Amino acid sequence: MSDDEGKPESLSGAVQRIDKWLWYARVVKSRSLAQKLVGGGHVRLNRDKVTAPAKPVRPGDVLTIAVARRVLVLKVLAPGERRGPAPEARRLYEDLTPAPEGDPASGETSSPEGKAAGDVLPGARMAGPERRDPGSGRPTKRARRQMDRLRGGGPDEG
Repeated sequence: MSDDEGKPESLSGAVQRIDKWLWYARVVKSRSLAQKLVGGGHVRLNRDKVTAPAKPVRPGDVLTIAVARRVLVLKVLAPGERRGPAPEARRLYEDLTPAPEGDPASGETSSPEGKAAGDVLPGARMAGPERRDPGSGRPTKRARRQMDRLRGGGPDEG
């Protein structure tokens, strides 16, 4: 027996609750969100759906997590000791998430949701407002004034 809460040495550092591990690995922002994620059935442990936040995870386990419109596949390398900075959290897992569809070198994906809002390629310009097809939706102020002129009305007639 070790001094770690009366647990045998083989179990004290190797097993951890899945909700705690998700929080330590910075998959979610709070432990209560980790519990909701697991309880909602959005986490699989070695291909089996997990609904109990107290389910233990061990090094070597593979977690499949559906979070924020994407699926993460993470291999557990170590249990967490604390919720530290991101570089420390990345040492807890190996990311096995497949690359998005499309050419990974160009950064293009098949769906518009494929990129996170903060992902910007170096040297890339930010796009302006989204363009709409002519004739679809509400006309712009300029288009409305042009239509008014064509109909014979002045700009201040309405």
